[in-house]
Amino acid sequence: MLADKDHTNLLIYGDSISAGYGMDTDKQWSEELQKILIKEKISLTIINKSLSGETTGGGLSRLENIIANSKPSYILIELGGNDALRGYPPAKIKNNIQEMINLSIKQGVKVLLMQIRILPNYGKRYQTSFESLYVEVSEENNIPLIPFMLNDIALNKELMLNDGIHPNATAQPLIAEFLYTNLLPLMSEVD
Repeated sequence: MLADKDHTNLLIYGDSISAGYGMDTDKQWSEELQKILIKEKISLTIINKSLSGETTGGGLSRLENIIANSKPSYILIELGGNDALRGYPPAKIKNNIQEMINLSIKQGVKVLLMQIRILPNYGKRYQTSFESLYVEVSEENNIPLIPFMLNDIALNKELMLNDGIHPNATAQPLIAEFLYTNLLPLMSEVD
């Protein structure tokens, strides 16, 4: 179990949703998750290297240095939404995610992947192709796929910023609780 390890840490590697767009650092879901872990006496340190506007290509280019500097035990990859906003081909997005997985595993980091969902206004074919690539990558690499953290939040206007894309401060503890419930059991599976 996680608590048995002396120095276990989790690298959150995502875009503006994980970077806490529009709010103070101490209000971000990653900080809220860390508070839950401390309260539950689980020795897992959260390292958040998420970047607003990040794409899978940008994430891939930064990852080697980030792993070298932060030495994570686990990585949660939460990227792809900005690629979809730009209409990047799903095959390219999938390839970039696969390369991040390969790089992480090569460095001894256990990988978890988050499902990313997009609005249907991209067209059904693109949406299906994009969203299914996460299931494919998860199955092909035998790595856990975490449900999209905004499934129960994105459609609730009271939990979103006016842009309709980013969760607000009220949503952050809910996201943290969701990840505590959905992520931690899967982390034990990849040990």
